[in-house]
Amino acid sequence: MIAEDATMTDGGAGMERTEGHGRFKKRLSLTDLTFIGLGAIFGSGWLFSASHVASGAGPAGTLSWLIGGAAVLLLGLVYCELGAALPQSGGVVRYPVYSHGPLLGYLMGLITLIAFTSLIAIEVTACRQYASAWFPQLTQAGSQSPTLLGWFVQLALLVIFFLLNYYSVKTFARFNNVISVFKFVVPLAVIVMLLMFFHAGNFTAQGFAPSGFAGVAGAVSAGGIIFAYLGLTPIVSVAGEVRDPQRAIPIALILSVLLSTAIYLLLQIAFLGSVPPAMVTHGWAGIDKLFELPFHDIAAVLGIGWLAFLVVCDAVISPSGCGNIYMNASPRVVYGWARGGTFFNVFTRVDGKSGIPRPALWLTLALSIFWMLPFPSWAAMIRVVSAALVLSYAVAPITTAALRRNAPGMPRPFRMSGFAVLGPLSFVVAALIVYWSDWDTLSWLLGLQILLYAVYVGWRAWRGVQRAEIIDDVRASLWLIGFYALMMIVSWLGTFGGRGLIPSPWDSVLAAAIALFVYYWGAWTGLPPSKLDFGAEEED
Repeated sequence: MIAEDATMTDGGAGMERTEGHGRFKKRLSLTDLTFIGLGAIFGSGWLFSASHVASGAGPAGTLSWLIGGAAVLLLGLVYCELGAALPQSGGVVRYPVYSHGPLLGYLMGLITLIAFTSLIAIEVTACRQYASAWFPQLTQAGSQSPTLLGWFVQLALLVIFFLLNYYSVKTFARFNNVISVFKFVVPLAVIVMLLMFFHAGNFTAQGFAPSGFAGVAGAVSAGGIIFAYLGLTPIVSVAGEVRDPQRAIPIALILSVLLSTAIYLLLQIAFLGSVPPAMVTHGWAGIDKLFELPFHDIAAVLGIGWLAFLVVCDAVISPSGCGNIYMNASPRVVYGWARGGTFFNVFTRVDGKSGIPRPALWLTLALSIFWMLPFPSWAAMIRVVSAALVLSYAVAPITTAALRRNAPGMPRPFRMSGFAVLGPLSFVVAALIVYWSDWDTLSWLLGLQILLYAVYVGWRAWRGVQRAEIIDDVRASLWLIGFYALMMIVSWLGTFGGRGLIPSPWDSVLAAAIALFVYYWGAWTGLPPSKLDFGAEEED
């Protein structure tokens, strides 16, 4: 990699790259990319979700995992088309700029940055919670909150992730590949051993779906399922550093989702079947309190001490590997946000020697530390992180639809078949997952987005941006604010933490209808062909 000497204009963004802004290096292979996807998916989700899902949905939690896997596969196929057509670092926040303009890019950059950096914090929190099985002085007695020592352990992990990503993307990838191999050995060992203690009657004794539809739906968001699956955007975020991205990105995305779905489903079945029947004679509700560290605790109950030991080892490694991946992906998001012209220009700087966007990496570290402060435990963070992650994904189908309509001639090495049906379906499913997050989460998360949308529009007007340009940006992005506002209203009226004025499942049906309307609204308000500008990419 050689530092850039020439000045290059970022098409459409009005920003220039000057001397000292290096290029990203194309060093990642298909194997690297697949392990990044699998490593991002297999973090703390599998370690905590099984008991939360069982408590909320009972044996029907297996259906929740299938719903989550299908939803993420749909979104992954959409990202295949975008990532192969426009393989750019930080693409997850650059694609909305290309399809709908800078205002939408600003909103997506904001929600994605919240999602990614808070996810890093939740993974180091998970490491500390599981490590408390060996070192109880890390966690306050009677709670899952860290002691002062526990908080400094979390901080030390963040610093390690930071240093691993500071020098070279290939250093990060080699470390991740080694970690990922171990991360899969332990879950497979857990599945095999727990199935040896399988009780088929656990699936029918209290009814297959004791909480009905609400339990199955709630487990997808509140149980941690969607959080466990969402590891696709790191693949797209490093797309500009991949060799042969048109081939590698679709394969890596699809493999990551299919393999993870199979493993997650088997883990849930193994947990449900291995719980001693006497412990669920009064139902599955509250089982998460008996098994706060589900696979460690069930192994201990069954007398498999070596497996409990192995799970704790993996509980430090798996979240660490996932947190490290998002420490790598988040700076690319910040970089893409800045390149889109809606964030500070200093974050477009890439170190000429290492190919790392170091200013963005420093910001990622600072925000990750911040997120550790208000959320003391994995369970306390999961709803916010899940909703923010899904929101960061959800715009992709509308972006793809708008680009298909307004840029039909753009080369698409991977073209999603059946998009006329699968496009709106993927957005509706994503919207439902967001809705199922409950009113307490959505009220502030979506309300904050609406507030900052107004702030940004006002700031652009104050900066002297032409009124016609602001009106065009608002027209192209107003559908997202309409979506946020309508979802907040339904959430307040519905059964997921709301007033219950709209009964289940009709509240979910209404949320789906709103999402379908918003999908076509957003697809038809993309930038016209005359204003489309995909810019000049700087990767080697």
